[in-house]
Amino acid sequence: MPDTSAVTPTRDVSPAILHRAIGASAIGNAVEWFDYGVYAYLTVHIAASLFPEGANGVFYTLVGFAISFLIRPIGGLFWGPLGDRIGRKRVLAMTIVLMAGSTLAVGLIPSYATVGIWAPVILYALRIVQGFSAGGEYGGAATFMAEYAPDRKRGFYGSFLEVGTLTGFTLGNLIALLLVNVLDDASMQSWGWRVPFVVAAPLGLIGLYLRTRMQDTPVFTELEERQHTEERVRGVFRDLLTRYLRPVLTLFGLVIALNVVNYTLLSYMPTYLQTAIGMTESHALLVPLLGQIVMLCTLPLFGRLSDRVGRRPMWLFSCTALVVAVVPMYLLIGTNLAGAIVGFTVLGLLYAPQLATISATFPAMFPTIVRFAGVAIGYNVATSLFGGTASAINDALIDATGSHIVPAYYMLGACLIGIVAAYFLIETKGMSLRGTEVPGTPEAIAEQRALARA
Repeated sequence: MPDTSAVTPTRDVSPAILHRAIGASAIGNAVEWFDYGVYAYLTVHIAASLFPEGANGVFYTLVGFAISFLIRPIGGLFWGPLGDRIGRKRVLAMTIVLMAGSTLAVGLIPSYATVGIWAPVILYALRIVQGFSAGGEYGGAATFMAEYAPDRKRGFYGSFLEVGTLTGFTLGNLIALLLVNVLDDASMQSWGWRVPFVVAAPLGLIGLYLRTRMQDTPVFTELEERQHTEERVRGVFRDLLTRYLRPVLTLFGLVIALNVVNYTLLSYMPTYLQTAIGMTESHALLVPLLGQIVMLCTLPLFGRLSDRVGRRPMWLFSCTALVVAVVPMYLLIGTNLAGAIVGFTVLGLLYAPQLATISATFPAMFPTIVRFAGVAIGYNVATSLFGGTASAINDALIDATGSHIVPAYYMLGACLIGIVAAYFLIETKGMSLRGTEVPGTPEAIAEQRALARA
């Protein structure tokens, strides 16, 4: 690791401001993944309400899930450079309004029996809006969080962004579980499935309030004061494909592993347990709920550990352990309810070292001048191809092969790619994110020393 002595750290902020920044970042992530979680958990009921009977509505509802991800790169291309030009705060305020608004609108779509083909058309249109806004949300939130966090505690504080992710998932899961146990199928299909989508509106308002009260990050403000942002961001796309191709490709490989596991394990699992394993809907929702609660408790611990041992070892361990364990755990999941809970929880705990560290890992792969754009574009292109499509791909592969173990092999292959990408990852634990060079490189260390002398 390069010698970082005599390097001026990122400007520290007061604990109160830091905690508000964490809340402002995490609430948007919670809204985003609350939407995805509810959509995934209530797929069967959405299909029954918005698609014609006998039209394989579950598959076409999952296609709607995938559509929102396929549009995310366009959102990343739009929001990323904009965030590097006008600031992280302004973009994040806009994305949370669009996300919460489109989620609310899904809950208000008239049924297929009422408006016919317009029901799925409106659904797909709203998923496009949701995906477009989400294309700027994660990259911006991760950048915002990483640039506010102290250098030596970036893993710990960054993990709370993913606490927001799992909180959104878990809240959506809990509401769905309560609804399916209280309402009958007819009520669920007519109005019950809509309730969680309406809940997104107040969550979005809370997030907007928190974000509009924040100042932009110290790292971005410093660069803006040095008048680097406007000049350099005009060539952001050229720079990402030339000067920063290595971090872009490394990020791409890491995100393949991250999101195939994420969406196969967290989003697709309730549908998988019902359609492939034959589990009741209530039990299919209970399995990920219990596993996610365990994961929630461990994320800050893994984040803190990464501040001590580094991000690269965490990724190598997680991907390697999943390669070894995923097939046996999927076989266990197929046995009974207790086996499903244990198998899901083991896989979740092995995945958690990735999830806990992405907010500290990904923004630190790019310099401040292209950080928002680099994360937003690289993350969303990989996510659109290998994340949001995971549910539909797994469902189609199970139908085509007749094998219930296919999702395990899909995850295994993605983790092998993740191991290769993690090998090329530049370690940045404790490194400052200041300046115009890639953190962790000799050029960045030299630049930061010059800043310290200035």
